[in-house]
Parts: sequence; structure tokens; C-alpha cells
Amino acid sequence: MNRKRRNIVRSLALTPLVVGTHSPFTNSSIKPLTQTRIQYSINAYSFNSQLRNGEMTFLDMMEFAAEIGMNGVDLTGYYFDSYPDVPQNSELFQLKKKALELGLNISWTGVRNNFVNPDAAGRAADRELIRKWLTVSSSLGASIMRVFTGSQTYEGFTKDEVKEWLVNEFKTCAKYGEEKGIIVGLQNHNEFLFDSDEVIDILKRVDSEWFGLILDIGSLHAKDPYAEIEKLAPYATYWFIKEHVFPNGNRTPVDMKKIVSIIKNQGYQGYVSFESLSDGDPKQIISSMFDSFKKAYEKIS
Repeated sequence: MNRKRRNIVRSLALTPLVVGTHSPFTNSSIKPLTQTRIQYSINAYSFNSQLRNGEMTFLDMMEFAAEIGMNGVDLTGYYFDSYPDVPQNSELFQLKKKALELGLNISWTGVRNNFVNPDAAGRAADRELIRKWLTVSSSLGASIMRVFTGSQTYEGFTKDEVKEWLVNEFKTCAKYGEEKGIIVGLQNHNEFLFDSDEVIDILKRVDSEWFGLILDIGSLHAKDPYAEIEKLAPYATYWFIKEHVFPNGNRTPVDMKKIVSIIKNQGYQGYVSFESLSDGDPKQIISSMFDSFKKAYEKIS
């Protein structure tokens, strides 16, 4: 994936998308912005317990995001009551209406898939799941939908053979995304592709402007996770900021200044989303992370 293609993909993630078979940015004369332009979102998984036990709803989460000054929300598919079936349009449109009232974007949706599964029928079912939820993404006005590699034993097959499955499945999903005007974003999730070079290899082999990277800073467990993050930064379509990184697999509080420096040095323009995985009050944790990121961002020129 060359730099021009990466810039197009990043632009798409911030720009309203047009349904069709051709990118509206092909041969565009629009000049890139001279300054980085960041928007902020919150990922629903931060409220996993609250959303599952009924303590919170998406509407509550949206009100919280607006209250602390975020620009958008990530509405993960499996918190809809109908999942894996798609919700009724009436439910989706109420969420869109609420977002408009609060001045928010619904920037992101996500599903749970497993393309490491040796069973071709199982992979086909997950491919169909992604196709259906890309329609949901379009109905919500989201610009990107998260997918995984999946994780499962693949006894009898080599890792390279499994990577061929991944590339083929992701190419098909990217075509589905193009049809709906939605970028399919692979979240590096420390479950099959464990380092930045493996992730980059898959991105290059899929080679589609409708397939990007959701850079999860908490899923790189190498000796120096910041070096791994920096390698992936040029390919990022969307960023997930978490409260911990894992050098050699050891949970360590994130150095927000280092993350901000990588983002700024790369000239990234797009969404930065916050996700908490810690025990405690997720509202307090997210608010603290958000405040820390903004302060670091303002200090680094």
C-alpha cells in the first residue's frame, strides 16, 4: 500500500462517503491539509458490562461523549439486541437522530468474525455477517467498520496458508465495503497477527483503498510496543487509544506523549478513539485518558 493510497484512505475516514463503485477522490485536486486534524470518539467496549446488563444504553453513551466534548461514538454491533441479525431501520435512525441532536458523528461500527477458522463454511458465514453489517454501517452514516482476523487452532495448515485465507476474505470484504461506501478496517488484536510486519504484509497484499487499519495501541506485546506502533502509524485509518501498553507482555501505563508524538509526526488526520479495559468507573477512566491526550497534543508542536 503506497503513501498516496494511505492518504486517500485516511481522507475517506473523515469525509462523508458516496455509495458507488468508484472512489470520489480518484484524481482529486484537493490539497492535503497543512496541519493535522484530529477528531475524538469513544468505543462502546469501554462500557461492556454496563451495556450488557442494561445499566447503560447507546443513548446514554452518546450523551456522555457529548458531555466531555468528543466528536463521535463507535457503536459496536454486538451491543444491539438483534445481533448477529441486523437491527430494524427504526432503531438505527433513532440513533442517527440522537447523534444529530448532540452534535456527534457515528463514526464506526464493528462485528466479531473469525477468518482463521479452517472451516470454509464458517468463514463464508462470517463474510456474510460482514456484508450485512456494512449495510447497517451505511444506514448509521458510519465511515468505517471494524473486523478481526479471528483466532482459532488451525491444525493441519501452516500460518502462511491461513494468511492466504485472510487476504482472500479481506479482498472480498473490501469489495463489499466499496459497494456501501464504507472502509473495512482491520483491528490488530494480538490474536493471529502478533507484530507490525505481519499486519503490514496483510494490508499490502489486500491492497485496497477500501481496506484499512484500526491501530490498536494496546495489542502489540513486543519488547518495544512504541516502535511497533510507529511502524504501523503510516497505515492507520483509525486509532484506538487504550490506557495500557504491553512491553514484553507486561501491562504498563501508556505514555501519552509518545503516542501523540507518533500521531503528529505521521501527520495523521482522522479519528482517535478511546477504549478502556480496566476495572473501575469507565466514565472516569475515559475522561482522564481524553484529558491526558489533549494536554499532550496541545503541548507538542
